Amino acid sequence: MGACPTLMIILASSLFLVLPNLEVVYAVGCAGRYFNGNSSSYGHNRQNLFSTLAKKVVANGGFYNASLGKIPNRVHALALCARGYERQACISCVERATQGILHENKCQNRIDSFTWDEDEEDNVSCLVSTSNHSTFGNLELRPAVRYESPNSIEPWKNMTLFEKEWNAMANRTLEAAAEAENSLVLKYYSAGKAEFTEFPNVCMLMQCTPDITSQDCKTCLSKSVTLFKKEVWGRNGGEVYRPSCFFRWDVYAFHGAFDNVTRVPAPPRPPAQEKKSSRTDDKGRRIGDSGIIAIVVVFTFIILLVFVGFIMFHARRRKSNNIINGGAGYSDSDGQQMLRFDLGMLLTATNEFSPENKLGQGGFGTVYKGTLFNGKEIAVKRLTKGSGQGDTEFKNEVSLLTRLQHRNLVKLLGFCNEGDEVILVYEFVPNSSLDSFIFDDEKRSLLTWELRTRIIEGIARGLVYLHEDSQLKIIHRDLKLSNILLDAEMNPKVADFGTARLFDTDVTRAETKRIAGTRGYMAPEYLNHGQISAKSDVYGFGVMLLEIISGERNKRFEGEGLAAFTWKRWVEGKPEIIIDPFLMKDPRNEIIKLIQIGLLCVQENATKRPTMSSVITWLGNENIIVPLPNAPAFTGILSQFESATIAMNEYVFTELSCR
Repeated sequence: MGACPTLMIILASSLFLVLPNLEVVYAVGCAGRYFNGNSSSYGHNRQNLFSTLAKKVVANGGFYNASLGKIPNRVHALALCARGYERQACISCVERATQGILHENKCQNRIDSFTWDEDEEDNVSCLVSTSNHSTFGNLELRPAVRYESPNSIEPWKNMTLFEKEWNAMANRTLEAAAEAENSLVLKYYSAGKAEFTEFPNVCMLMQCTPDITSQDCKTCLSKSVTLFKKEVWGRNGGEVYRPSCFFRWDVYAFHGAFDNVTRVPAPPRPPAQEKKSSRTDDKGRRIGDSGIIAIVVVFTFIILLVFVGFIMFHARRRKSNNIINGGAGYSDSDGQQMLRFDLGMLLTATNEFSPENKLGQGGFGTVYKGTLFNGKEIAVKRLTKGSGQGDTEFKNEVSLLTRLQHRNLVKLLGFCNEGDEVILVYEFVPNSSLDSFIFDDEKRSLLTWELRTRIIEGIARGLVYLHEDSQLKIIHRDLKLSNILLDAEMNPKVADFGTARLFDTDVTRAETKRIAGTRGYMAPEYLNHGQISAKSDVYGFGVMLLEIISGERNKRFEGEGLAAFTWKRWVEGKPEIIIDPFLMKDPRNEIIKLIQIGLLCVQENATKRPTMSSVITWLGNENIIVPLPNAPAFTGILSQFESATIAMNEYVFTELSCR
């Protein structure tokens, strides 16, 4: 066994070779002529622009473009956080990047500059670039900065085979990134993981800024891969940065980008030739293959024991952290686990429910942003007092709500009911609500037609789950854009679902101020007669859909509402009048089809409205003919002219819906 300790040392040492070489990387590139320091007008404008850049990047879904000042001292800045970022990590990364530009000797007085900043501890990377001209939508290839691993690939590796497998992986990742022109603000992104013949794990990540075209993205990444192979090929990992794209590969997972990535298996290995082992022990005796296997098995077993111990320790620590962070486990009658939060902790997290932390207010209470002791951000909904339920009923109701799991629903983490306080605790969704994008001229320009259709479909899928697939069959009652939240990748999440269940129905209808809904989004049968059904939510969804298409608030159309206004334009054969000017270059037939679906959802007769399942079917199938809508509520009796116009246009709209 004399060789065993030596082999264990060799194996253990090999583990450290694949650990990250650098935790923080600053890649700074500069170009263009100099200006007269930060005291100049250009430098002053750049500093002012940088002062708010980090928070605005987060507020705009991870990508932001802005300018400040007058020509010739006007500064244009572009900033991006790589996909999957945490809010605070993104802010810290952008702030660190701006400071790098301001204080890096070779960049601080340059007009054109850019930096990619990485922090593997926070699993984040970000880009900041500046110029005296707008670079938005333009492919920027220069300057380019590259970094490589300090370690070379072992000389006994088969480099011909390695290069063949590496090239195949680079081509896969590049094509996936360039073709990812989907509805996300942070598009043009791909992370891949593969097993090579002589390497167990090879990870590769590529990303472009979302303002350029798919072809420009492919060009940028292709040139970056070529630059790496030309200058530093043979290194055990590396990266190339440009103002428009980022490329990195390594033999370990980085940035937390590969947790949900399926590893591509290695190609079939060539048949191994038998050869005798020449390894010997300390007495000169040869150790056979069975001896080597036994040593490896023992070593693996030791690692497994250490790993299991670490997992147990981490689980205990996590359990104790729940107590530290103010949460305690609670089991309902079915044994369902949820988190009960301490009121004192929530008061601390929200700074005593400070107005500065207020995120919004609805029919059932006020929502505040909170930060736990461990840094985790939460949304705290302080419910209006007087739900009419006892303590046990409330716990059981919340227990049911915590079981609802869907990617398009905001996750309910737990509750607090101490004294007169009744509180729900949700996950914090970083990009605020959909209304903050749709009704803001600058932010709305980021919402492409592809992104809007993805958001509409996501909302619809969340409602299908609530209406048909969940065990509770929930009717939301207060659908509006401010109750649709957007995560870091602009995926929609329906919020406030099920809150109405915590209140007696009579209470919500007894007082006008406590109606479970918002005027303009409430179906007429509910508003006038208190009749509640899934079709009530369909009505609210239809109003939201028309707002998303038009970019206009429903209440802007005083006296008739957006639904009635849209219906009149539909009857006139001019539905395109309501389309957001930012969408004028997008496929007209597709947009009109969604206007038609929106009008079907807001029909006055609830039985004529479609189910959300039907809406999903229409959205996902171009070959299905969508029915023609009837009049929405509050439009009055149709004139003979309008009736005749409908008949004249039936054929036209049927044709449009078939395309």
